[in-house]
Amino acid sequence: MARGSVANHLKLSWLLLRGGLRQAAGRLNGHPLLRWPLPQLKADRLLIAPQDLRTADTTLATEIYSGRFAFAGKVVICDGRSIFEMEPPSDEWATALLGFGWLRHLRAAESGITRANARALVDEWIALQGSWHPVAWRPDVLSRRIISWLSQAPLVLQDADARFYRRYLRSLVRQVRYLRHTAGDARRGVARMQAEMALTYAALCIAGQARHIKPATDRLRHQIVQQILPDGGHASRDPGAIIEILLELLPLGQAFASRNIAPPQALLNAIDRMMPMLRFFRHSEGTFAHFNGMGATPAELLLTLLAYDEIHGAPLSNAPHSAYQRLEAGGGVLIMDTGRAPPIEMSLEAHAGFLSFEFSTPKGCLMVVNCGMPQTAREDWRPFARGTPAHSTVTFNDASSARFVETPAFRRVLGGSPMLGGPSTVAATREDRADGIVLRAAHDGYAGRYGILHERTILLAADGARFEGEDMFLAADGSAQLRASDDRFAVRFHLHPSVKATRLTDGHGVMLMTANKEVWTFTAPDARVELEDSVYLAGTGPRRTSQLVIRGHAGATPRVLWTFQQTTSAALATAGTTRRLREEEPRLPL
Repeated sequence: MARGSVANHLKLSWLLLRGGLRQAAGRLNGHPLLRWPLPQLKADRLLIAPQDLRTADTTLATEIYSGRFAFAGKVVICDGRSIFEMEPPSDEWATALLGFGWLRHLRAAESGITRANARALVDEWIALQGSWHPVAWRPDVLSRRIISWLSQAPLVLQDADARFYRRYLRSLVRQVRYLRHTAGDARRGVARMQAEMALTYAALCIAGQARHIKPATDRLRHQIVQQILPDGGHASRDPGAIIEILLELLPLGQAFASRNIAPPQALLNAIDRMMPMLRFFRHSEGTFAHFNGMGATPAELLLTLLAYDEIHGAPLSNAPHSAYQRLEAGGGVLIMDTGRAPPIEMSLEAHAGFLSFEFSTPKGCLMVVNCGMPQTAREDWRPFARGTPAHSTVTFNDASSARFVETPAFRRVLGGSPMLGGPSTVAATREDRADGIVLRAAHDGYAGRYGILHERTILLAADGARFEGEDMFLAADGSAQLRASDDRFAVRFHLHPSVKATRLTDGHGVMLMTANKEVWTFTAPDARVELEDSVYLAGTGPRRTSQLVIRGHAGATPRVLWTFQQTTSAALATAGTTRRLREEEPRLPL
């Protein structure tokens, strides 16, 4: 067994053991005979309430007041009972309810009725689950609730009597103290970062917590250094993690200023690095690229965050640490995954989409996409969404370029399925030329199983109205011949649901029409192009769409050429052939 494989299996075993011990400790903590009360810390008031940047909807306040709670695609109607006594229809629904993020909708309604409703619901939770609950006291849920209670304190505490005020603060301080002991058990990545941000918020906002400001800030600084890469991306390689973290980091910086305390430099530096990445992953029509767990783009939240970007500069073209490339010309945007798998402990949402890309047209329409991750029913779609066939890249023998540990034990203990394997080496180079931008990348994710390297070259024309590609299949051992078996390939290009596709009669091309009536033509001069069904998951719900597929055997067809061309007179006048992409260029080192 390879050394890397042994190390991965040892790390997986440790993660499973640690997660099991954490769950066992949680069950013991919740046992009635062992549920000792935590010592109380003295706190008589809140000093500040941090800003909540998330958007609110007053219509949801009306639904909550009527006893209708709709989260994560599921609806529960109280019918006279407390919502905290109802059986949750899914873990996602329970997480949303017990995180109390919905308080912002009640605050947006701004009335005495909604304030009273908020106090009643908080009081019910304290009575029913304030001592213990297996989901409510999970570190990730607890972190979200602490931040929500702090930021929505003006809603809950306005007009409150002294008794409720003290009850609210006692519960809040108890939750904070418990999180201090369990934050290290939160899943590595965004959940761990949110736990440390929640503790830092609490130290700044609650009276009597001043001595905790420095240790909380130090722990947060450590997480920032571990998770935020030098180019501003996140260690999980999930673009959506940038949005989630910035939604808390920005108000946290303001909370430091409100207390006349200088924010840690690591926090300010992280914000400065992450802001340009918001523009890096943003397509010409405004949505985020769908890589490594990113689903539907929270458009209003993204615009809110972009309003804090004081530089408003052009996005980066190369994110070397996050391992993505952005090609932008003439308004057309092509974003490509040129990286390896993230660390195992941060790979629970990672996708095997190596060398996949997305393209949005100069007139602002998504055309070529990855399937993405759905907002709801994630468990149903997750195995498909994470696999290589759900991405606009090449698959061999219908297999993913990485493996997923789908055993129930890992899903139950870790909250997801880690990704193993994938490329050990990914090489990428880019060149700005007079006729456009050339990107060349290669990975060895299939080398161990099938002895094949995949190399992809793309030229985005200077006017953004054409991009040409070449996929090459090379022998991993450097020989001239590929193995005769196990070399079936499929080159896939998933289309956005708004794109209408019509197959051309010659079998070598497909005509595409975007939502704003742009007409493009996809051609593969030396291959047969199939038009097959696909599904787009990164929206409000799964939507049927199409994919362009070229199939063959790498031994017989080691090179596939293809072109996307906008069929306008200007584009036709500048059209070239895909064969210009390679002029005896050296092979990328792997």
